[in-house]
Amino acid sequence: MITWGFAAALTAFVKTPWQFYVARFLLGLGEAGFFPGVIVYLTHWFPQRDRSRAISLFLIATPVAQIVSPKISNALLKIGTNLQVNGGFIHYPGLFGLKGWQWVYIYWGVPAVLLGFIVLFLLTDRPRDAAWLTAEEREALEQQLETEKAQRAGRRRMTLVDALRHPKVLLLAAAYFCSTSANYGLEFFLPSILQRWYALELDAITWLVILPPCLALASQLFVGWNADRTGERRLHAVVPVFLAVIGLGLAPMTRGHLPLTIACFMLAFAGIKAYQPAFWSLPSLFLADIAAAGSIGLINSIGNLGGFLGPAMLGGVEKSTGSFVGGIYYLVLSLLACGTIIAWVGLGRRDPRTKPP
Repeated sequence: MITWGFAAALTAFVKTPWQFYVARFLLGLGEAGFFPGVIVYLTHWFPQRDRSRAISLFLIATPVAQIVSPKISNALLKIGTNLQVNGGFIHYPGLFGLKGWQWVYIYWGVPAVLLGFIVLFLLTDRPRDAAWLTAEEREALEQQLETEKAQRAGRRRMTLVDALRHPKVLLLAAAYFCSTSANYGLEFFLPSILQRWYALELDAITWLVILPPCLALASQLFVGWNADRTGERRLHAVVPVFLAVIGLGLAPMTRGHLPLTIACFMLAFAGIKAYQPAFWSLPSLFLADIAAAGSIGLINSIGNLGGFLGPAMLGGVEKSTGSFVGGIYYLVLSLLACGTIIAWVGLGRRDPRTKPP
């Protein structure tokens, strides 16, 4: 978190393309450690029956940020600029010699650094070290986690190398690559698509792009809760992805009808986000300890490469054809591949011999 926040804030001071590339590379290193670290960290605190809900509560930080950030970023971007309003110009003075785009990076980077130090000193590695739990709570939680660990002990213990080359790990990495490709493509280009299709002003767009994350937040919480309630993970990952396929696939057909377009993008956005709590609980079903940490890191790293491909394909298709439609259908195919892979892997089926918790 601290590295991530520093890299984000220091991006405000880049002056050349290569400085920008270095800053983004450091940002990627920060995320590469942070995200899988959190997923594994949650396995040290939450038993399997509660894990999807715990992951969903962690993941809703993304839609919450996407709900909060457009209006704040829009206001910050005005610093040091001249905007034409009703035929006249309004000057927004600079702040400490910095322009609005620089303050956007600083504003979003500093909290991560501060919170990183807070987490470092207030959170403990495992429940047995937590002074803010009672002795009975620590004992009960540790006992539950040790019981699950003992149940896995009968299986062949995997080394990190075994995990990284395990077919199911590689398939999950491919599935996440496909979903991240669609996720980043949609997130990066949704404002541009709305502006192109409906000639909207920036202030109007910042209100509209808040709506998809609102539905995504609710859907992530529901999937996390219901996956734990039923003890089923596979369909809770697959069904949201296919709902996203439907929403995104129908979006180009709604051009000219703004409410329908927004509804389709809301469904697509919600599906892409909602599958994640169940998806990230899958690796810990057959891996533990360092094997789980390494495999989750691999899945996340390979998946984030899709974060380059999706926007690049969407932007490239738009540049060559003058339309976003072809690129949108590429994202649809990526999501279709993601859902198919997760369904085929077969992890997370509910055991009919056990009752849901």
